[in-house]
Amino acid sequence: MWMIAMFDLPVETTEDRRHATQFRNMLLREGYTMLQFSVYGRYFPSEEASEPYKKRVRQAIPPRGEVRLLYITDKQFEKMEIFMAKKRKKAEEPLTQLMLF
Repeated sequence: MWMIAMFDLPVETTEDRRHATQFRNMLLREGYTMLQFSVYGRYFPSEEASEPYKKRVRQAIPPRGEVRLLYITDKQFEKMEIFMAKKRKKAEEPLTQLMLF
């Protein structure tokens, strides 16, 4: 499954900008990929695996603005159509997981 974090955060004051930057940097540190401006996504092998990350995102939400978390399946993510200047682009691949035996 994919967890998509979409957000609109104010950047009117220096403090707002600092909070917005901290939130985006936290998403990157946690392994999310920027899909578009203010839209970040991360692949998880299961819903249970996403729970600790969901908690950390909730804790990092700035005091102002709006954050939405959306969960979609691998199949739904694969069906996404991406265009860059009218040219079709392939969707991001889930990161391969390292398995230790």
